[in-house]
Amino acid sequence: MQPGSGVQSVEAVFLLLLVFVAIFAGLARRLKIAYPIVLVIAGLVLSFLPGMPRIGLDPNLVFLVFLPPLLYSAAWTLSWREFQRNFGSIAMLAVGLVFFTILGLALAAGSLLPGFDWRSAVLLGAVVAATDAIAATSIARRVGLPQKIVDLLEAESLVNDGTGLLALQFGLLMLMTGRTPSVIEGVGRLVFLTCGGVLIGLAIGAVVAWFERWVDDGPVEIVISILVPYATYLIGDRAHVSGVIAVIACSMYMSRKSTGYMSPQVRLQATAVWDALTFVLNGIVFVLIGLQLPYVMGQISGTSRIVLLEYGVGFSAVMIAVRMAWIYGETYVAYAVQRWVQKVEVEEPEPRKLFVIGWGGMRGVLSLAAAVSLPYVLPDGRIFPQRSMIIYLAFCLIVATLVLQGLTLPALIRRLGLSEPVGMKAEEKEARRVLLREALVHLDRKWSTNRDQPAMFGELIADYQQRLDAMPAERERVEGFADQARRSAAILEVLHVERVALIRLWEAGQIDDDVLRTLQRELDLEESRVHTGSVVVH
Repeated sequence: MQPGSGVQSVEAVFLLLLVFVAIFAGLARRLKIAYPIVLVIAGLVLSFLPGMPRIGLDPNLVFLVFLPPLLYSAAWTLSWREFQRNFGSIAMLAVGLVFFTILGLALAAGSLLPGFDWRSAVLLGAVVAATDAIAATSIARRVGLPQKIVDLLEAESLVNDGTGLLALQFGLLMLMTGRTPSVIEGVGRLVFLTCGGVLIGLAIGAVVAWFERWVDDGPVEIVISILVPYATYLIGDRAHVSGVIAVIACSMYMSRKSTGYMSPQVRLQATAVWDALTFVLNGIVFVLIGLQLPYVMGQISGTSRIVLLEYGVGFSAVMIAVRMAWIYGETYVAYAVQRWVQKVEVEEPEPRKLFVIGWGGMRGVLSLAAAVSLPYVLPDGRIFPQRSMIIYLAFCLIVATLVLQGLTLPALIRRLGLSEPVGMKAEEKEARRVLLREALVHLDRKWSTNRDQPAMFGELIADYQQRLDAMPAERERVEGFADQARRSAAILEVLHVERVALIRLWEAGQIDDDVLRTLQRELDLEESRVHTGSVVVH
């Protein structure tokens, strides 16, 4: 091999994947289909082309390169208020459903999965338990699914990434040692891994947030933000706690603190960089899923394609049914306990919403990477016979849930009458009114104490009042001020007042993180326009 040929080969593969992502994501936009679905289908089709290079999925690549930034980005945009409100439901999905899935497969190992003992079934359950919310939420947001369901799916996917990998660790321990941990040992280990991950994540987040207060440089802060998830994951892993939980805790902490240390200009730059980064990483991941078909099929021998197809379809159907059964059963049991035992007035569950939550449980690359990471050989030197079948079943479930459920989810949402008009939420409208009123109070105060510029303040007050009266009309450009510098300074003061009012609403829990980020981004853009001389009254 010539020097540098290995690097050139990696570069060629990376560029090829980027080309695929750009082409098929563009096609998805034209077809108005969520891009993860199109990318997976494209990867499947490309895997059949003659001469197509075989691009394997290295689990270390997923766990060490793709997973930390994607977890960090998803946790950053997670609404902390909704996470707190829905914590019970999230815990039952991300913890209860994971162990329900594993227990169900362990009990059905002999009948549903010929050749599997209960330890192999536990491993399979741990591999397929974690969901991937990228596809589900991208569809849900576009068709106007209620935000509460979107928040629930996102939070579930984040937390069960951690619980699924923890379950995988227990499954590997039982497989490799032949020893089954006691209940006390298992619970203690779970608490240590989870709480240790949270503590490490919060500690790193606190240190970085403190350091960020001394830095106000866009490129430097963006580099730090990219390094943080990798450092947090590696430190958590070295400390033998959950690196996944550590990254999630760190990101949620820093997201809440970012209003205090991140300037508007830096926030705009960082948002653009992270949007591009997460799109590229997600795109490559979904293409790679489809491209794994030759590897998956090449590892299975001695079984006809028809039988394999029956196994894949049957297993996928059972896993979807298990999720549905848990969601309906757990929800109605919890409702009955609260209503009839605790005598608490609670809202009755809506079956149609529960069905969408169940149908939105799509699997992704984490399941496939976990399956590929399973050992080839057992401690006694024997080949691990179920490894290839676990990989195959995980692959089938990923394709079935992403493609089948992903393609049908928009029609299902509309059919069930859950689609809401995409636009401002009620609390966002009210937050805008509060900001405009605060701005008017500030301008009126400034006008009464600065009589040397009555025309400027009078026109600003009129413009803001017009904006308030026309809610939710679009922003209008205002031209023709003689003293642009003074007017810009006045607008910057108003923007500061609005920022203070916005943070006050958020801290009081009157608006969630989505509304905060939406309005904060608008204020950031407005300040950017003021600095560049393109003044717009918002």
